[in-house]
Amino acid sequence: MDYPAYLELVKQLNQYAHEYYELDQPTINDFEYDQLYKRLLAVEKEHPDWVEHDSPSQRVGGSVSTSFTKITHEIPLYSLSNAFSAEDLRAFDRRVKAVNQSARYVGEYKYDGLSISLSYKEGQLQYGATRGNGLVGEDITANLLTISGIPKHLEDDSFTGIVRGECYMPKEAFQGLNQLREEEGKPTFANPRNAAAGSLRQLDSRVTKERKLAVYLYQLLIPGQSMDQEKQLEKLAELGFPVNPAYITTSSIEEFIDYTKEMTEKRHSLPYEIDGLVLKVNDGQTQAEMGFTGKAPKWAIAYKFPAEMKASLLRDVEWTVGRTGVVTPTAVFDPVRLAGTTVQRASLHNVDFIRQKDLHEGDTIILFKAGDIIPEVDRVDKDKRSSGAKKIAVPTHCPACEEALLHLEDEVALRCLNPNCPAQLVEGMTHFASVDAMNMMGVGPKLIQQLVERGLLKTLSDWYRLTEEDLLDLPHIKEKSARNILEAIAKSTNRPLNALLFGLGIRHVGKNVAKLLAQHFLSSEALFKAEKEDLAIVEGIGEVMANTIYQYFQQKEVRELFDDFEKFGLQLTMEEEKVATDSPVTGLTIVLTGKLKQWTRSDLKKQLEKLGAKITGSVSKKTDLLIVGEDPGSKLDKAKTLGIEVWTEENLRDRLEGRL
Repeated sequence: MDYPAYLELVKQLNQYAHEYYELDQPTINDFEYDQLYKRLLAVEKEHPDWVEHDSPSQRVGGSVSTSFTKITHEIPLYSLSNAFSAEDLRAFDRRVKAVNQSARYVGEYKYDGLSISLSYKEGQLQYGATRGNGLVGEDITANLLTISGIPKHLEDDSFTGIVRGECYMPKEAFQGLNQLREEEGKPTFANPRNAAAGSLRQLDSRVTKERKLAVYLYQLLIPGQSMDQEKQLEKLAELGFPVNPAYITTSSIEEFIDYTKEMTEKRHSLPYEIDGLVLKVNDGQTQAEMGFTGKAPKWAIAYKFPAEMKASLLRDVEWTVGRTGVVTPTAVFDPVRLAGTTVQRASLHNVDFIRQKDLHEGDTIILFKAGDIIPEVDRVDKDKRSSGAKKIAVPTHCPACEEALLHLEDEVALRCLNPNCPAQLVEGMTHFASVDAMNMMGVGPKLIQQLVERGLLKTLSDWYRLTEEDLLDLPHIKEKSARNILEAIAKSTNRPLNALLFGLGIRHVGKNVAKLLAQHFLSSEALFKAEKEDLAIVEGIGEVMANTIYQYFQQKEVRELFDDFEKFGLQLTMEEEKVATDSPVTGLTIVLTGKLKQWTRSDLKKQLEKLGAKITGSVSKKTDLLIVGEDPGSKLDKAKTLGIEVWTEENLRDRLEGRL
């Protein structure tokens, strides 16, 4: 892997972490993230001079949302290093025993929920916070106080300290919540963790109270004291906090490894989700001696359960059409109990996947759940294949509209290009109404399906033509629901231009690109007038993407759509972010290199851009200034050769604050 590829991996992992910790809407599962993260660690071990300050390996976890008041943790809330195998655990044991040969361990469940931190002073709860980025979290005190087991006042009014643990949603509560949301036509939660995170971060604590959340506490921190882990659990229980008694103590790593095998089988019978086990050094003094890395304690490790494998018989392959016309195959197989739930369907992704797996009708397929959530086909048991088995037939026409399908040269997917395809229309309307687009709260897939089938939604602007009579004519829609839906649609007209652009579903245009377009062009009218070259010069948009966007805005139907949007009062312009014109860096082309200590790279980049600087990724004759952190590497050598001015972080801060 070269350096640009490493930077792209850091960027990719940071985006996934943002989606997981801040948005509570992960786009990949834990297993896939862990594999990418292990690859990052291997690259950074091989090239320590490449390590970026904002690399996930240098930080605890998520970022901080702007929806809640920020709380600075009195003691950093670290994440844990991961172990994926028995050998990883033995390596951890060797590191511990090098410090304390007689060390004992405490083994606890690794709950699949949201980390919380509670601060008490003289028995009174001062605040409750999320992990955030480990240094700064969100104040969710009001929501936490709706959960049984989190007291506002302790009986022991002398207690001053910090209590930490996990907030989770029991399986039964999760199933009930999803059933209710489905009945109300709302999107369901993918898993209990997402449900717990979304429930805990409600701005209205009454919603949190209805969600039946629970907590287990497992860490007690008292200033100036070093306490054994087992003693912490005992003290927490004594204070009245919920403590799970299902933990083990041992001095043998082999005994703990046996325990991981036992719990791999038993975990699905628990009334809540766990995705692993945590092994901690029991002795508080040894913990203090071992200390911490930049993001995790050296005296604890999280063992992640391996994916469970089950066999089933492939009965059928169904083909469905998505928002952009991509036709996706889904395996339908005999129901099988896998990772705690019964499954009988799994995505086959695309035609190439079917060919790579060499899937045939009636095959015995081996299944697993990626990240314990998403069913996947691992392989085919070819020893059980019948001699006359036929290969999976690939459709030539769209299953929704019967239009001929195309397999474009640069894609692995089959695609329906019919703009009037009913399946694409439903998916497109669902995307437009989604949280990150027009945020039409209470509008779910079932409602949209009904509106499309009745011919009430044909174009995106039809949302704003809907009447109360239209909605009341639908089954199960009462007056209150109809008014709420219309209110949500009316509120969506205030969504910013970037949200509207994202909601259009233009190919290649995700949230980030939509924001770039809105910030650069500032109006939809400017986008209609933009040439391909104008689009291609926007940072983050290449020629292929520029061509796709250009072609979209050349369509007569799109111009008519935006005329409607203007008539209905949608936000088609946005204000330009003010850029300083008199700062020490205004007009300079700047490159950043090395490990930054005073800023994250992304924060510094944004700050310098607001001050009128242009940030590029490589040093050239056009570079005016190089800002260096620790271990700057080859960029510094090149800058010196070209005679480019070099500033340290301290130089930059002094200049910005007017001290030089």
